[in-house]
Amino acid sequence: MSHLQSVAIPDFGVPLVRPQIPAATLAARCDDVYARAGKTWLFVYADREHNANILHLTGFDPRFEEAVFLLGPNGRRIVVTGNESESFTAISPLPNLEVMLSQTLSLMAQDRSKKPNLEAVLRDAGIKSGDRVGIVGWKYLGADEWDDGRAGFIMPHYMVVVLARIIGGPDGLSDETAIFMHPQNGSRTIVDADQIAAFEWASTRASASVWNVVTKARPGEREIEAARNFLYAGEPLSAHSMFASGNASYAIHGLNSAGSRVLGKGDGVTTAVGYWGGLSSRAGMLDDIDDSFVGIAASYFDALVTWYETANIGTTGGDLHDAVVNKLAEANLKPALNPGHLVSYDEWSHSPVRPGSSEALASGMVFQVDVIPGPIPAGKALNCEDAVAVADATLRADLAAKHPETWARIQARRVFLRNTIGVDLGEHLMPLSNIQLCLPPLWLKSDHVIVRS
Repeated sequence: MSHLQSVAIPDFGVPLVRPQIPAATLAARCDDVYARAGKTWLFVYADREHNANILHLTGFDPRFEEAVFLLGPNGRRIVVTGNESESFTAISPLPNLEVMLSQTLSLMAQDRSKKPNLEAVLRDAGIKSGDRVGIVGWKYLGADEWDDGRAGFIMPHYMVVVLARIIGGPDGLSDETAIFMHPQNGSRTIVDADQIAAFEWASTRASASVWNVVTKARPGEREIEAARNFLYAGEPLSAHSMFASGNASYAIHGLNSAGSRVLGKGDGVTTAVGYWGGLSSRAGMLDDIDDSFVGIAASYFDALVTWYETANIGTTGGDLHDAVVNKLAEANLKPALNPGHLVSYDEWSHSPVRPGSSEALASGMVFQVDVIPGPIPAGKALNCEDAVAVADATLRADLAAKHPETWARIQARRVFLRNTIGVDLGEHLMPLSNIQLCLPPLWLKSDHVIVRS
């Protein structure tokens, strides 16, 4: 039986230096996706919001504008950028990277006098009539949402038109986004020890930031004053920082950024911050006593534990989905979205966790344990989400050898969860957050969290 208990969360440490992805790894990723696509060219679209695929291959992300990454014959690797990102491509460690300017990708009213035409630039890069081009957008459509025989590319239409014109028609274009984002075997779905270490850096810092907000929020403050307690130090964001509050007469909009509303005792409160590779979120009551709500939180916590107990290498996403949904149903709750999804440079890349999914959990996957319960009584809020990595013995050994400080934090969290929270994680699950499964339903009593008896 889960219950509320006073708990001292250890100081697991917050890393300063973000682990980097080696240049050789980026090159290998490029070679892999190009081979898997089997096309003359691979055309990877990116913009400020949708940068995960280009980051995965190059370590570069466009700021303010669009960009294109081309993989072509004889190992060609070309980034095409607008005015503002052209010099920023130097951040990429990818070997043999060419940079080409296309001012079409720039923001409006900026200079177009040098290279204004994207089609001309792509032709200069070497794309020609008769080539086959695989397009990578920022997501792809499933069969149940797109029944047209032609591909439904999720990227700017004008780029598709330009490519079709260059190669002699749309028949030579194909959607290859799944090579990156498929929830079972996508290039970004299964990652290595270096990538997990980088994502642990993000998750650790996000969780420390969120916990500082939770423990310091007080009635009488405005939301924006409470949000000052985010420990934000310029980490690359995967989502807007969130802070929202409300009561029975004022709806809580959990995705909202902090506003000017004054917090009151008894309000529902929710907050989240996500960096590249890990988001942390907590929601509860700005109160110090509410036995009924604590009971709901305890039932929700049991469903979270069910996720961790069920998620194993080889477990299908459908079975994991059903186990969590069934546990929530015992308390008349259900998940607002998928109970868990893959997390990457984008906060949500894909998810094998959905009804009927036969896609199995595998070593190298990083999950956001994102089980948002509902319905919750008006004026209240409840959530507890963090990132966790799935790793077999070989991957764990590789992480321990290459990133001993990361490994030490993971092991210390595991001991804390077992000895204090009462949750004994399987060795294949690596907790990436400093507050993994730490759920304080009452923020004015944040030193009390739900534990298992």
